[in-house]
Amino acid sequence: MRPDPDTARKARLDCRAGMIAPTAGLAPGFTQVNMISLPKDWAWDFLLFGQRNPKPCPVLDVTDPGSHRTTLAPEADLRKDLPLYRVWRDGVLADELPDATEVWAEHADLVTFLIGCSFTFETPLQQAGIEMRHIAQGSNVPMYLTDRPCREAGRLHGQMVVSMRPIPAARVAEAAMISGRFPAVHGAPVHIGAPEGLGIADLSKPDFGDPVQVRDGEVPVFWACGVTPQAAVMASKPPFAITHAPGHMFITDVPDSEWQV
Repeated sequence: MRPDPDTARKARLDCRAGMIAPTAGLAPGFTQVNMISLPKDWAWDFLLFGQRNPKPCPVLDVTDPGSHRTTLAPEADLRKDLPLYRVWRDGVLADELPDATEVWAEHADLVTFLIGCSFTFETPLQQAGIEMRHIAQGSNVPMYLTDRPCREAGRLHGQMVVSMRPIPAARVAEAAMISGRFPAVHGAPVHIGAPEGLGIADLSKPDFGDPVQVRDGEVPVFWACGVTPQAAVMASKPPFAITHAPGHMFITDVPDSEWQV
C-alpha cells in the first residue's frame, strides 16, 4: 500500500512554516534526503566525489544551476522546505537558518545535490520490529566522523561520516539484510561492533546529532552517512555551500519502496 502523498507535502509545509526538528520518523514511507548546494564551479568536483564514494554519497538528483526545484518533489522549494539549513563560508560553519532564501540569492549558479539517507530504511526496520532508539527517545540520530578517508575528487576530500543505531545482537544480521535491500540510500552497514574500528573514541560524544544508549545485549551498528559532504566541506574549504543541518532532512514525494531491490 502506497503512503498518502499528502503526508509528505504537509511535513514540508510544516517546515516552511517554521517547524525546526529532526525528521526521523516524520512522514513515514517517504524518502528523505541529504542536501548540499555548491557554486557551479565546484559542481563537477562534487559529482565526481559522489561517484567515487557511492556508499556515503549516493546521489539521487542534481538540479540545474540556480534552480531550487527537484524532480523528487516537483512542487517543493529547496530554499524553504527543510527544517534547518547550514551556511558554510570557506569551510567554516557560518550560520544555521530555518529559511535559506536570502543566502541562496548570493549565488545565482548554485547546483544542488540530493543524497540518499538511511532514514529511508528505518521504516522497514521498524516494521520488522527493530527499534530505532533515536526515534523512540525523540532525538536526532548519532553521527560520527571516522578515520576512513573518502576517495578524493578534484578539490574535494575528507573522511567518511557514519550514523549509528543500537541493534539487538540476535537481529544484527536481519538489520543488515533489510538495509542492504536499499543500496541507493547507503544500503548495508559499513561496520558492526567495536567503534574503535572506525576511529571513534566515545559513542556518548557524537560529532553530529544526539547520543543514544546502547543497552546490554545490543551491538552498535554503523551505516555510511550523508553528512559526509559536510565533512568534505570542512576539509576542502569551498568558498560557499548550503547544506541541511544533520538529521534535518528534505522529505520527498518518492515512496521508500522505490529504492528497494
